[in-house]
Amino acid sequence: MNAATGSEAPPPGHPAPTATGDTADTGDGADVPRPALLRYALGSAGMGVYVTVPGLLLLYFLTDTLGVAPWLAGLALLLPKAVDIVLHPFVGSLSDRERARRGNRLRLLAAGCALAPAFVALFAVPGPVADRPWAAAVWVAGWFVVANALFAAYQVPYLSTPTDMTVGYHGRTRVLSFRMVVLTVGILVGGALAPLLAGEGDSVTRYAVMALVLGVFMVAFQIVGVGGVRDLLPTEPRPDVEGREAERKAHGPALTQARDVLRANPSFRVLVLGYLLVSTTTHLVLAGLPYYARHELGRPGFTTVLMAAFVAPALLTTPLWFRLSRSWGKQRCLLLCQAFFAAGALGLAAGDAAGIAVPVLCTLVLGVCFAGLQLFPFSMVPDTVRAAGSREIERTGAYTGVWTATESTGAAAGPYLYSAALALGGYAAARAGEDITQTGAAHTAILLGFTLLPALLMAAALMVQSRYRLDAEMTRTTAAADGPAPRA
Repeated sequence: MNAATGSEAPPPGHPAPTATGDTADTGDGADVPRPALLRYALGSAGMGVYVTVPGLLLLYFLTDTLGVAPWLAGLALLLPKAVDIVLHPFVGSLSDRERARRGNRLRLLAAGCALAPAFVALFAVPGPVADRPWAAAVWVAGWFVVANALFAAYQVPYLSTPTDMTVGYHGRTRVLSFRMVVLTVGILVGGALAPLLAGEGDSVTRYAVMALVLGVFMVAFQIVGVGGVRDLLPTEPRPDVEGREAERKAHGPALTQARDVLRANPSFRVLVLGYLLVSTTTHLVLAGLPYYARHELGRPGFTTVLMAAFVAPALLTTPLWFRLSRSWGKQRCLLLCQAFFAAGALGLAAGDAAGIAVPVLCTLVLGVCFAGLQLFPFSMVPDTVRAAGSREIERTGAYTGVWTATESTGAAAGPYLYSAALALGGYAAARAGEDITQTGAAHTAILLGFTLLPALLMAAALMVQSRYRLDAEMTRTTAAADGPAPRA
């Protein structure tokens, strides 16, 4: 039995697939209507813009356009995300009550489509506020809280959909592979267009125009996604007695629900801790890209190229990862992604000393791994819920709330760790149009914070993920249900 590959059976106390959990859900999801699946996946295009642009540009916007000191800029991004630790479990519990009451989660999903105006306000800092770094930091932090709340209203019920569907182990991966490909398009649109539209950070107005253009893109695809969820999960009115009983089970303080699902499901707990480190690492890399391109490569406009190299491989590799997981299992594939991501991050330390091709190739390696780092953990969450039995399936929203809170925490921790590295190195903030020469210590902080630090974090994620045992058991159960392969 190999613990590193998750090949041993669950130890006592870990949930395993049960009749109450994954009953007969062993299909590959091929019977799911492709048009509905595509409409559902298209909702991720708008989500991809929001998960990318603030992570990629907001720290840089604060330090190099608004003149906010790195330590204060890091706090302005960290504190709003700290609110998400409470907010996301609350939204998850609320979505469970909505489903128990109404048979769907669509009202919350529709409310989240109001995200675009708050996204624009993040970057549309008024002149009198932009002139005062402290006030600018408060403005950005305040609107970040509002935007995150609206994003949670959309993200939590949206990501609950694969668990609500009655498809099996491979079927959930198929559903989420569609979603991952479209999410990649959204990330690519946001990551490539945002730096181009914002320029070199020399104007708040250009950032505001960038946010407006991408905000329109975001809301259009969010609305399509609402229709996709409606098609995949038609509302099933519950009898009054059943509805009240289901609602009673879903009730309870949000943080209590979060504590209960983590306590009741050890497999989910391991997955959450591992993904916290993964999310922290990938968001740190996003936050560091503009600094690395400008100060280490000497090419400010190269942020778009590196962002494309980081994201675009997922368009090709996501279907390949899905196919590989059918024979290897999700756990082995995920561990492979984590190992190669750490190696690729270390390779970026060469900078352009060996030629510009080296950073591009290393970033492509990160991008291939990034596809799997998104696909496999997200498809393993429904596995942990459905394997735990019908009682836990009733709390799908609570599970999703904890999961998205984990992702949001990583999205805050990554940029904050990078801003802390900049502050320790004495990085000097600048206002729009100013040209400041950074010290040698600052350059060292920029480089090590972007290479060594993410490599160490991803290595820690690999160590945690190696403790996940459920995938091996589910792989064996699925193989047994499918029966032996037919002979030629």
